[in-house]
Amino acid sequence: MSSRAVTRAVPQGSKVSSTRSSLRAGIHHARVATISPYAARRQQHLVRSVAAIVFAGGLATASQYYLNNGRLVREGHAEGIEEPPELKFEQALKKKAGASKEDVRDMISSQHLQVKRSWENPGVYAWGSNSGRVVAPDSQETYIKTPRRLKFFDNILLRDIKLDRACGVAIDEKGDLMQWGVGYSSETTEPKVTLKGKDLISVVLSRDRVLGLSSSGKVYSLPMSAEDQNAGKKLSENSWIPFWSSTATVSYRLITPSEMAYGEKVTKIASGLEHALLMTSKGRVFSAASTSDAFPARGQLGVPGLTWVTRPEGDFDKPHEVTTLKGFHIAKIACGDYHSLVVDKEGRVFSFGDNSSGQLGFDYNPESAMVDTPALLPLHKLYSGSSQTPFVTGIFAGGANSYMTVDATRVAPPGATVDDTRGLGRVTSDTFAFGSGIYGNLGNSRWTHVQGTPTRIPMLSGLFEYDEKANKAVPIRLAHFSVGATHAAAVMNNIAHVDVDEKNSENETNWGRDIVLWGQNEHYQIGTGKRSNISTPTYIQPLDQVAERKIRGKEEHRFHITPRKTVRLSNGRNVSIEQRISCGRGCTAVYTSV
Repeated sequence: MSSRAVTRAVPQGSKVSSTRSSLRAGIHHARVATISPYAARRQQHLVRSVAAIVFAGGLATASQYYLNNGRLVREGHAEGIEEPPELKFEQALKKKAGASKEDVRDMISSQHLQVKRSWENPGVYAWGSNSGRVVAPDSQETYIKTPRRLKFFDNILLRDIKLDRACGVAIDEKGDLMQWGVGYSSETTEPKVTLKGKDLISVVLSRDRVLGLSSSGKVYSLPMSAEDQNAGKKLSENSWIPFWSSTATVSYRLITPSEMAYGEKVTKIASGLEHALLMTSKGRVFSAASTSDAFPARGQLGVPGLTWVTRPEGDFDKPHEVTTLKGFHIAKIACGDYHSLVVDKEGRVFSFGDNSSGQLGFDYNPESAMVDTPALLPLHKLYSGSSQTPFVTGIFAGGANSYMTVDATRVAPPGATVDDTRGLGRVTSDTFAFGSGIYGNLGNSRWTHVQGTPTRIPMLSGLFEYDEKANKAVPIRLAHFSVGATHAAAVMNNIAHVDVDEKNSENETNWGRDIVLWGQNEHYQIGTGKRSNISTPTYIQPLDQVAERKIRGKEEHRFHITPRKTVRLSNGRNVSIEQRISCGRGCTAVYTSV
């Protein structure tokens, strides 16, 4: 049968329905056949996106329901004001039954307790490297991580103390010199008097010798080791008995400047590893070799062209006047390992010696790493454009570092207006550092290899406090400054109060002065108990932590150093004493100074 015959055999209605169905089926199969793989993936992504949106919406709805206490919509109040949080006041320490005024003061003030303990138990605390048995002579520990009391010095007052990694020296209240450490003798486990009856007032250390200054202006130089003191030549000494003399018990030399004026004497000494500076009462400066195994060759003597070959005839440690400084009345001197600093009465600084780290205050010059003639430091550049006039009040040095304190007075700028004249005469106290800073010893939060231009120590600069007696704000200067080989300490001259007695109430307390340390801490010489170097002046905990915990519990407080005050000691004597700090080579000490 032909196709034409088949078509005719189908009823007319059935033919239309069959044709539409066939067309729909054809179109459907044609669409399915033409969908590409890319379109299929897009449809799948759409389905997933819709599902994710639905899920997120449901989760958000559930969260709102939970956070709003079972409500989908949070209630709002047009004029609602949230109640302030409840204030909680610190509870006062409970006073023990029968406690005296002094007991209450100890409990409420760590500073008061520290001041009191320093008067009741004068002595020496030391910490840092103990490789030379200096910090703890009776211990085999390599490091003393936190301040430890040296029992030998209990209730002993000192005029001065200096510590090196291998040797410690101190001058007692009578002016006698004491030494200890393996650099002195490996067999000594406690300080021993070596130079007696000289009325020494200060002492410094070189690489292998000890230099002491007497109240009469004599400078004694003796070997560091006991063996050399016993084996060396001993001088003949005069006795208080007329026409009677005796031989010194140890070997020493006298360093005496020549051509001294009538009444002139040495009033201050400073020493590096190889050289020493001597300042006289007339403001003159002399320099000399201070070690037995080397002659200063880095310009630190301040005498141009002076070497071992060109030195004048005479003793190797013969003093030489720094003639370049003639005409300047020198008021202060300081020595680093291989450089020197002096400041005159007009507040001008001169520096000479090694400048490989910028410790002279000038940019390092590889073609001329040392300066053998005193050079004036350009202080005006530090305050350029500030309308302030600088005046140097102190200089300090150690290792390859130098520090200076400056009083900057505000003056009227050229063409000043009325507004510019406000605050004229206002003094700001700043502290500057220069030299090596790789260990953080510049104190400016930076780790700088070479710092030739003096840089401010922010924490020790521009500080003020209100003086109730003067009824005005006054600058906070530095009371003391000590520099070791790679670390330093500064005692702030903030207002202290050490006059509380039984007439005052139990809530009135004593307090001392703030003290901060910074720099290298490899040998725990900072006293924090940790070994990381510190580039910002930092506080440490009180020296006598046992007493702190016993009386005050586990509260953390900072060390306050006690200023000078005349007190009655346990033996009944009235003596003027204070606490002082001394930074050495890898170690530190705090002692009671008379």
